[in-house]
Amino acid sequence: MIMPWLLSILGLVILLLSGDALVKGAVNLSLRLGVPALIVSLTIVAFGTSAPELLISIKAILDDAPGIALGNVVGSNTANILLVLGVPALLATMHTSECSTRKTYNMMITASVIFILLALRGVYDFYAGGVLLTCLAYVLFDAVCDSRQHRRDSKGGCAAGMEEPEGADPDMPGWRIAVFLVLGLVGLPLGAGLLVDNASMIARAYGISDTVIGLTLVAIGTSLPELATTVMAALRRQADVALGNVIGSNMFNLLGIIGVASLVGPIEVDPQFMRFDFWVMLGASLLLIPFVYWRQDITRVWGIVLCGLYVLYLGVILI
Repeated sequence: MIMPWLLSILGLVILLLSGDALVKGAVNLSLRLGVPALIVSLTIVAFGTSAPELLISIKAILDDAPGIALGNVVGSNTANILLVLGVPALLATMHTSECSTRKTYNMMITASVIFILLALRGVYDFYAGGVLLTCLAYVLFDAVCDSRQHRRDSKGGCAAGMEEPEGADPDMPGWRIAVFLVLGLVGLPLGAGLLVDNASMIARAYGISDTVIGLTLVAIGTSLPELATTVMAALRRQADVALGNVIGSNMFNLLGIIGVASLVGPIEVDPQFMRFDFWVMLGASLLLIPFVYWRQDITRVWGIVLCGLYVLYLGVILI
């Protein structure tokens, strides 16, 4: 049973590296074609950084393993809050009292509620995918409007406060852009195939469900980029980046990944999700209220609490 574990890890590494390559190639190609940096940040970067999760979900659906597809998203959202915010807080206090994230947080909670309500139908199908993608379109439209208003209100004009999109490199030659695109487009399906196939093999060997594998091994693996980003943001005292990264990632996971994946094929909802995992995900999201509404900092004590809750959650679903 060593080989499936090694191949799963290899698949995960290929996924993460390919996703990063795709983002770099797509961002620089889009900027060269004259696509505004704002649109690139809100669409191409968002889709690109979530490409590993999206490919895993699509591959799982095609392989008739919906538990991995849904568990990947639900488990990743739970890990993003309890683990991705908890671990950095152990290293350095995140001064979230200085952040203003109420609007995006409210959208994330609304997206979570809509996501769970759609699950009551027992399946995420073409109709559910349409609803989720419509919600995503509204979120992106609202973000564009807010960003334009922010730039108009800035003293420096349109360029004020506008950062370069992630992965942007004005000096990148065309051949490197092409290499990044090819590596991303080839590596993503390869990595997804390795991870899903071997994760399913591990599940069968140990007598556990695809759902549990999706909620644990796959979810934690695909949350590693967010964890790395958040740790660096915490060490640099950029709490707004850390908190915003988690909220945005969770919202995109629910609306974008399952929205697109459900158009590929129906995703059956395992009863375990309705009994337990959806409510853990929603409860973890509600734990952000003190940091969003009451402007509390995420201290080391909070880091211990969040990490402890995640360990407890893993213990419950694995035992």
